[in-house]
Parts: sequence; structure tokens; C-alpha cells
Amino acid sequence: MSWNEPGSNKKDPWSGRDQQDPPPDLEEVLRSMQERLGKLFGGGGSGGGADAGRMLGLILMVPIAVWVLTGFYIVDEGNRGVVTRFGRYVETTTSGLHWHWPAPIESKEIVNVEQQRFIEVGYRSGGRQQASGSVPKEALMLTQDENIVDIRLAVQYQIKDAQAYQFNVSDPELTLKQVTESAQRGIIGKSSMDFVLPEGRSGIADEIKTEIQQILDQYHAGIRIITVNFVDAQPPEEVQNAFEDAIKAREDEQRLKNEAEAYANEVVPKARGAGARMLEEAEAYKQQTIAKALGDAGRFRELLTEYEKAPEITRQRLYLDAMEAVFEKTNTVMVDVKGSNNMMYLPLDKLPAPPSRAPAGKEPEVAQAPVETPDPVVRGSRTGGRGRDARAP
Repeated sequence: MSWNEPGSNKKDPWSGRDQQDPPPDLEEVLRSMQERLGKLFGGGGSGGGADAGRMLGLILMVPIAVWVLTGFYIVDEGNRGVVTRFGRYVETTTSGLHWHWPAPIESKEIVNVEQQRFIEVGYRSGGRQQASGSVPKEALMLTQDENIVDIRLAVQYQIKDAQAYQFNVSDPELTLKQVTESAQRGIIGKSSMDFVLPEGRSGIADEIKTEIQQILDQYHAGIRIITVNFVDAQPPEEVQNAFEDAIKAREDEQRLKNEAEAYANEVVPKARGAGARMLEEAEAYKQQTIAKALGDAGRFRELLTEYEKAPEITRQRLYLDAMEAVFEKTNTVMVDVKGSNNMMYLPLDKLPAPPSRAPAGKEPEVAQAPVETPDPVVRGSRTGGRGRDARAP
């Protein structure tokens, strides 16, 4: 007979395949325990024995109920609840109301995963703002150039995995401090002192942060590094004064370099401008000279052509032009008096002043009038102009 025929006691073979037994009802558990306690203490009879057993069962139920109620707990926002059963991890609960088997069966640990925590390496302070004391065992380390530096770090971190933070490492904070010290010693040991102290702090801090996070991920510590800050970095106290002098000298060197660069930026453009101007002037003079030479050559060729046509006329014309150019720069007047009755006169009002009086006992020399000659060239004052031509009687 099949399971679905009438009168068959067989059940559906697929029913309850994916179903699990529901958790026991708390009231039913309490009621069952009460009945067992009543039977244990004579609750099965009648009369006073049954009432006494019932009363004793109720008395025992009160601590059991209190014990069960202690299993309720609340996880606030930003926290995680890590539940363990006999020390073994069971689950991680998020924010809200939860219940677990009360102690000593199960226990819980509330872990704040949003709190920003920090550790101090190389110093100890009373607050977050300023370092108050150095710890030489953690702070002093050796650089690549065999110098000793005093490094103080502040590492800020968060818990990213509550289960890993609770179970994978025995002391997470101590582990983080040791990892930080190891990472910074390795990175500082590969850098020089001149790079670590004045200029390489930010880059070294980033390298230390990356190194710490890689090591913690290998440990599965459940920690996320937020920032690594250099609180202080300086040489040991024994050489502090000498190092400050070296820093001042380096700053003076940099200042002088900046001043020299500023002066160069001011002078070099002026020199380049003057050089460019001289090049332009030279190029203009070159073009002018070439153009003048080409013009003179062209004029000479034209003159040669005219000379070949009329040599005498051209020669006479060249002579007159040359003489005109020469006499333009002198105080000589050229007059042709041949065949004409023109008479030259000198403007007395424009003549130069007479010479100073002769000393006593000497008679002044009398200037003799010049004798007229038929020479066509008469020398006179240029200031008097070309002179006036008068017709002779």
C-alpha cells in the first residue's frame, strides 16, 4: 500500500526533510522541571505531601528562572558580541538584544569596533597631545650611516574583526607595539640620519604604516592601522647642540641658495633681453649696410651706362657734384666773376670782433685792402651768406 492511499499510516517521505526541531519552549521546560521535582519530593500523593512538594518546586524554580534571565544581553551600536561555549568560539553578534546560555555554559565579550585606539612607542604621555617622557629602550635606534636617532611614534588603530582580535593573538596591544617597533627599526635602519630628521618623516611614516599592516594581516590579528605619526625625531641629547648648529648651517645654505636664485631670476632675463636687443640692432645694421651697398652698386651701374653714352658731360657733372659736396662743409663761397660786372661786399655787422689793443709803444698794424684778382674763387665769411652780386660801373 502506497503512502498516499486511504488508511495508510505512512507519512510523506519528503515532509520534514528541510525542517529542524524548533528550540524548546521556556515555559514548557519550566513546567516539565516542576513536575519532575514534584514527583521527586512526593508530589504524586495526595494531601499535605503534594502541597509541600509543589511549594518546594516553586522555590527551586525561582533561582533557575533568574539563572536563565542572566543569559540576555544587549550589544550597543558600534560594538560586537563574541560568544564562547566552554571557552570555544560560537558566534559574533551585532547590535541589538541577544540571549546565550548563562554561565558557566556560555559567556560573551563585548568588543568596540568603532573606537579609535592608539599606542605610544618610544615615549609615554599623560594625554594624546604632547609627549612627556622618552623611553630610550624603544626610542633609540641606528640609521644606515651608523648614527643614533631618537624616534617617537603614535600609532592609531581600530578593530576590524572582533573574533580574530579576541582569539588569534594573546595580547593584541603588546603584539602591535612589538610589530611597530620592529617595522620602524627596519625602515630607519635603511635610511640616513639627514633624510630621517629634516625631510623624510612623512614618507617614513607611510612606509612604517604599510609594514605594520602587512605583518598584522599575516598574524590575522583583526586590527586595522589608521595613522602612524611622528611625535618627535631628533638626535640624542649628547649631540643635540651640534646637530642644531648643523641644521642652522643647512638652513643658511638653503637661504643663500634661494637668494642667489632670486637674483639670477632677476638678472638673467635682463641680460637675455639686452642680448636680444643687440642681436636685433646688429641684424638691422646688417640689412641697412647691405641695402646701401646694393643701392650704391645699382647707382654706379646706372652712372656707368650714362658715362658710356657721354663721357665728358658725365665727368663734368661728377666733378661739380663732388665739389659741391666738399664746399658744403666749408665757409668758402665760389663766385664766377669772369665776364660779369658783379662786385662782392662783406657784411661788416657780421664780421668777427677786432683783435685786442696792441701794447704801449707799438703802433697798430693797418690792414691793407686786398688786391682784386681775376681769380674766380673769393674767400669770405660763411656767416655772411653767399654774398650779394652788384653790377660794376
